[in-house]
This record gives sequence, C-alpha cells and structure tokens, in this order.
Amino acid sequence: MVFPGFTPVPRHVLDLLARTGSDDESLELLLRGQRARRLLLLRLLLDATSAAPPAERSRFRAHWDLLEAAERSGPDAREAVHRGLQHPLVGPWARQALAGLTAGRPADLGFFGAVVVAAAVRSGLPFRTRLSTERGELHLPGLGALACGPDTDVSAHFDGAVLRLIPAADRVVTVRPQPEHGAWSTDPGWRAAHALPALIPGGRPVPLDDLGPYRHDAALGIHAATLDDVGRKRWHDAWSGPLTALLQHGHPHQAAETGRLLASLVPVAVPEEAGPLGYCSGTRRDAFGCVYSSLPPGPLGVAEMLVHETQHAKLSALTDLVTLHHAPPDARYFAPWRPDPRPLDGLWQGVYSHLALALWWQGYVLNTPDGFERKRGWAEYARCREQVTAALEQLAGSTDLTPEGRRFADRMIAAHRRLEEPPRPHRHRAQAYVATARELWGHRMRQKPKNPYKIS
Repeated sequence: MVFPGFTPVPRHVLDLLARTGSDDESLELLLRGQRARRLLLLRLLLDATSAAPPAERSRFRAHWDLLEAAERSGPDAREAVHRGLQHPLVGPWARQALAGLTAGRPADLGFFGAVVVAAAVRSGLPFRTRLSTERGELHLPGLGALACGPDTDVSAHFDGAVLRLIPAADRVVTVRPQPEHGAWSTDPGWRAAHALPALIPGGRPVPLDDLGPYRHDAALGIHAATLDDVGRKRWHDAWSGPLTALLQHGHPHQAAETGRLLASLVPVAVPEEAGPLGYCSGTRRDAFGCVYSSLPPGPLGVAEMLVHETQHAKLSALTDLVTLHHAPPDARYFAPWRPDPRPLDGLWQGVYSHLALALWWQGYVLNTPDGFERKRGWAEYARCREQVTAALEQLAGSTDLTPEGRRFADRMIAAHRRLEEPPRPHRHRAQAYVATARELWGHRMRQKPKNPYKIS
C-alpha cells in the first residue's frame, strides 16, 4: 500500500477555514490528511497482528494480499479500494482491534475480511476467499448483511459480476451488487444496504448506515437504529426537495463542502427528552465523514443538522494537521449551548459550529420572504450569534493558544463581527437566554464538586 504524507496547512487555507468557509483546495487537504491517517492506522493494525493467534493472523494477511491485488488491478479499482477503506465505520473497528491486540485481548480481525471483500467487489476483481463472523451476521460495508449464525465460516466467490456467499454446504446466497451502493439477493437472510441521494450534481449517494456492529458505541452513548421501509422513506422525504438549496445559505460552497465530506449517515433513535419535534446528532473523531442523527423535522431541520455536523468534521480534520492550543486537559469553560463545563477542544468545536450556524441562519433570513419563517430564522440567528459572542470571549482570552490557534481565533472573531445586527426584540431575548444559561451553569458549578462530568 502507498501511504501519502501529511501536508502542512497554508495560511490562506487556515484563514478560509477559520471563517467556516472552504474551497476545493482546503477540502482536498483535509480529506488527504484523513486518508493518510486511515492507511497508517491499518498498517499499524497489520503489524500488530503478529500478536494474534496464528490462524487469525494468516487469514488477515491473506485478506491484505487480496486488498493489494484489487488495488493493483487498475486506476478505477484503486479508487474503489481506497473508498472502501475510507468508509467511516472502518475507523472505530480498526481502533478497537488495534487496542485489543496491543493489550493482549481478543480482536475482531474477521471484520477486515468483510471490508476487503466489499472493496474488492467494487474493484471488479474476481476472487475466492473465506470470511468469519462473530455476531451471527456477515456485514459487507456498502453492500449489505447476511444472517448466517455465530462463529460461521463463509466462503465468498466473486466472478466479476455476481458474489456468491456460502455459509453452509446446503446454502448458496447469490448477491448482485448494484451501481454505486447496495446489493440485492432473493435470500431471506440478506438485507441490502441503502443510501440517500447525492447532495450535489455528480456526487455519490450518501450511505444510510443502519447495518453493522460498529455503528454503536456504548461508551459514547451511541445506540444506532435499524430502519424499516417506513423509516427509510421518512429519511428520503426529509432529504429531498430544497435541501441542497437550503445548504447554500451559509456560504456558496456549503452544499459542495457537505457533499464531499459527508460519507455516511447513521440513524439513531430520537431521545425521549427531545420531544416530538426534537432530534439529536453528533460526530466521532474515529469515524470521519460519518454523521449520527435522529430524523430532523423536514428539509430545513436536515440542512441545519448538516451545517452543524459538517463543521465538527472540518475542525476535527484540521486539528489532526494543526495544533491550535496547549490547554491542560482539566481546564473547563462555560459553553452557552451545554449544561456541563467543556474542555477547550469542546468549547472550540461548539464555537466553530455555532458561528457557521449563525452565518447560515443569517443567509436563510435574508433569502426568505415568508413572515413566519423569517421570524423563526431571526430568533435562531440571534441565539447562535449571542452564544458565539459569549464563548469567543473565553477563547480570545486564553493564553494557551498556539500562534496558529491565535490566528484561527482572530479570523473567527473577525467573521463574527461582520454578522448582521438582529432586530432588537430577538437580540434582547437571545441575550436573556445566554445570561440565564450562564447563571444556571454557575449555580451548578458552585453546588457540585469540581469537574464531576465525564467529557468525551
């Protein structure tokens, strides 16, 4: 495998990203850095398999050889292989497997074979190999999942067009890969992977990842949902219509930015405390390009969620390339959008995403003639703007910023100063909202022991 190097971040790119903007150059730099990190992680995992049982080590390395053969079979095949390796949910698996091998614990090395088979199918290279399952289901990312019983060995034969999976001597499952995403089979144990339409012309469909074991993370409180046909239709309905146009309200590159960075959407259940119109969403550093979300209310809610979460992905990718601060790990700050004290990384992520939301809501208001929607937009805009004001004061006053971090913070402040002044009633309500949040936060800090929260 070829491992590309990490590229320094030019000042003009840092400045553009600080304003929550982007262009082709900046996005390619972030994506190239994440590709390099993923390949490096897989190489470390390959080296660590020396500690695995001999049979597992031998099968892992056979799958690695298949991966390299598929990569060498042509330029289009190479792209398909690398796209398979960059699937966001390969990240959580690889980190867990590496941690297990390093600590002398069992690791699910069999999942690597499933990743390789899915990538090799997309490359078009004919092959024969064997796969193992631990949880009673064989999950092939981007293709689908086959129920086959725990601890089952599955033979996989691909002739360049049709994949045949043989989990038992009397059972052959014929799977027909579809263009771009998913695969179909008449076997009742097969569940096809689904995708949402591309966000930009010429873009790729967005996988709706409701299959596979590595969607969940109990430590982070992530419990992904498995959708039925009705649930998938609801996502398609919310994803359709004016979504791309709505995304453009933040900055002209917003839809293209989201279309390039968003590689997977994992549906999660709506938390009870969210209410009938609420939703929850989030990202993970080890699953770059993946957004976890319950279903927002309509295309406007989906657009707001995507603007918010895309900024988290951008900043996470940037901070893998640039050090913005050297704050001690126990330092905590007031975040107007959270009830708990936040470390500087968490504060920065929140400021960045809310600055982007303020810009997006401002664009929405200025492009919406409807009176009710304008009123709602002004209220959301004023709240985000006031929250950023309160948080930026702490960021600007920190003595722990690196020179790059200081430059980044200064450009954020400049972008914030250029925001429109909201109508007075909305501004006053937003100021009262943030003041109340600060007062409640201070009360909790006085009543509880120092740093009682687990910060992820």
